[in-house]
Amino acid sequence: MKILVGISRIIVGVLFIISGLIKLNDPVGFSFKLKDYFAPEVLDLGFLVPYALLIAIFVVIIEVLLGVALILGYLKKFTLWALLLMIVFFTFLTFYSAYFNKVTDCGCFGDAIKLTPWESFSKDIVLLVLILILFFGRKYIQPFFSSATRSIIIFVSFVGCLGITYYVLQHLPIIDFRPYKIGANIKDGMTVPEDAPGPIYEYMWKFNINGEEKVITTNGEYPQVEGELISTETEMIQEGYTPPIHDFSMERDGEDYTTQFLEEENLVVIIAYSLGNTEKDGYIPIREVTDKALKNGYNVIGLSASSQEMTEALVEKYKLNFKFYFCDETTLKTIVRSNPGILELDNGTIKQKLHWNDAQKLELPTVENAKPKLDLDMKRRLDSIAVLDQKYRKLMHEESPEARAELGKKMGLSEAEYSGDLWKMQVVIDSANMNYVERIFQTKGYPGKSMVGEPTNTAAWYVLQHSTKIAQYLPIIKKAGEEGEIPMNLVAMMEDRYLMHEGKPQIYGTQGQMQHDEKFIWPIENPETVNERRKKAGFTSTIEEYAKSLFGEDFEYKVLTVEQANQI
Repeated sequence: MKILVGISRIIVGVLFIISGLIKLNDPVGFSFKLKDYFAPEVLDLGFLVPYALLIAIFVVIIEVLLGVALILGYLKKFTLWALLLMIVFFTFLTFYSAYFNKVTDCGCFGDAIKLTPWESFSKDIVLLVLILILFFGRKYIQPFFSSATRSIIIFVSFVGCLGITYYVLQHLPIIDFRPYKIGANIKDGMTVPEDAPGPIYEYMWKFNINGEEKVITTNGEYPQVEGELISTETEMIQEGYTPPIHDFSMERDGEDYTTQFLEEENLVVIIAYSLGNTEKDGYIPIREVTDKALKNGYNVIGLSASSQEMTEALVEKYKLNFKFYFCDETTLKTIVRSNPGILELDNGTIKQKLHWNDAQKLELPTVENAKPKLDLDMKRRLDSIAVLDQKYRKLMHEESPEARAELGKKMGLSEAEYSGDLWKMQVVIDSANMNYVERIFQTKGYPGKSMVGEPTNTAAWYVLQHSTKIAQYLPIIKKAGEEGEIPMNLVAMMEDRYLMHEGKPQIYGTQGQMQHDEKFIWPIENPETVNERRKKAGFTSTIEEYAKSLFGEDFEYKVLTVEQANQI
């Protein structure tokens, strides 16, 4: 019995210390797991959610100290009772999770060792047995060192735990066990190997055989029976391979930018998983480093699970020079334990990852596309203008008053705004926007990518495109295109619009109209060579393909003259 108690003492003590230290390395991650347990569908302890981080810190420090105390033989009776009560509680919790399939990862060893619910329960049963051995064989537990030395070791352990906790909360986990650690490639983490096992399903076929219902189970093949098939049900009996990264995306306005950004060099990503509880103080140093990044040639974006309206309000409030894209909240919490946090990506590989407290440590050497003369004040203003340019146009695209009201509420607009004269309100905004853009045109020329960066370099183009002054400033647009300050396809679109308004044939076929319920592409000069011109201007579709994208798959492009178009 003495030997058994000694072995149990070492195993339990070491396991508690290791488990506690792993979670102490990432108390924020453990607090997320506690919130899962506190959820209504699990333990329904919602009142504890605001205190999840404090509870997480308390539990893991106690876990470490109990492990140390057990090995030392410190306060033997208290330590054994505490261990027993703790393991009984966690055994119940893991059984509940496993049996009812509530929380699929207990978080016992953080992200270092993933255990299924039943594996966690089995582990707790083993620990419970070992602790019971210790409990009933406690007379064989002899203390090490003197009483004073044991107290000093416990105190030092406690202070050490507090020090680790403070460090990882002010910075990031000391050891990163997640698939988004520095050096990891997100694209590789999302890849499923060709030989990866797929899911295995069981098929239950219900037949009517001679007036009697029978269920035949197979792994997918159709049963060789005589009878009438009534129904089929499937059940997954074994999951297939799941890549380490399987829920990462970058979306905005219904478009997926994941591939584009993961193939980009020198990308700085600001992650703020939830703006409802983000640390506002973080955006002052973040603005400084992102402004520096932009000037040094980096592209900067944000990722958040909050609404676009909330992210745009944040950008406006803190004068940030980048846009936010949408990503799943759980994914963002996994990427970085800071809200906000900072990443540097290079073709999808994580080069740097920092807490906002360490923003000034972000290394930003000047790269090839550096723009040291970037006018960040102008960029901020144009980014705001770009948002305003679409403010009421979004609502105009909604066909029903109900849909318009729903979108208006999401945008934070009052009922008077989203149910009012949208066009009249947008015209007022367009006029103010054009006044500002005109001042830039007249004093500095076109605000292109060397002046305000990308994609802000298109903001003034959109403002002009929605104005009545295209003819006046088209030469500036053409010059900007020739100098590479804006994409040539935008120059082509504006030139086509100008020609259409003048009643002349367009050049690139970008403008369509609908008159008296008839849709058509405005007449094109030399239509037989339009696709060559489109390709040269940077368009990836032919005129025939573009027409279908504009008016629907059933639409067939027809060559028209100006006279024919005017008669429609």
